[in-house]
Amino acid sequence: MIASIGVIILIPVFIFLVLLLLAFQGRPVFFIQERVGLNGVTFTLYKFRTMENCSRSRLGSFDIGNTSRVTKIGRILRATKLDELPQLFNVLAGDMSLVGPRPEVRKWVDVYPARWAYIHTVRPGITDPASIKYRNEETLLSQSANPEETYRFIILPQKLSIYEAYINSRSTIGDVKIILATLIAVFK
Repeated sequence: MIASIGVIILIPVFIFLVLLLLAFQGRPVFFIQERVGLNGVTFTLYKFRTMENCSRSRLGSFDIGNTSRVTKIGRILRATKLDELPQLFNVLAGDMSLVGPRPEVRKWVDVYPARWAYIHTVRPGITDPASIKYRNEETLLSQSANPEETYRFIILPQKLSIYEAYINSRSTIGDVKIILATLIAVFK
């Protein structure tokens, strides 16, 4: 219900962003990627496109920490998290919730399958405590000598621990606090 209200309220923002992206970046407006969600089922995640086109990224193949393909408008959308707004449609479709562990591409799920099996017992979300902690993940990775190893052996295991802790203590009040903390982080 909250996602429905959010979509209705944000229709003018959606229209503005679609027109802006069409005018300055062309088509496609949306970034579409397969992610792994509840019970390990793959679903299609939607975001506003923030990078130059690359067909490899749809399958999760991208250069971690390489932001050279991010467009000028994309930088603004990422900084404000407006690129995530289309995921409200994923919430309406039942693939995601507002709060929950972020869905990942199959490549990274396959690295720690036992941990992800537990995490996939809940619906993935648009935001969670790890999203707040790693709000500047791209910057951290771009400073690494080996971004892929940094993600695989340092950042991803820490995210998984945060996801597991969230699942073990999740509550409606906790989710409201996470949404508020996300909004505060975005507007800082």
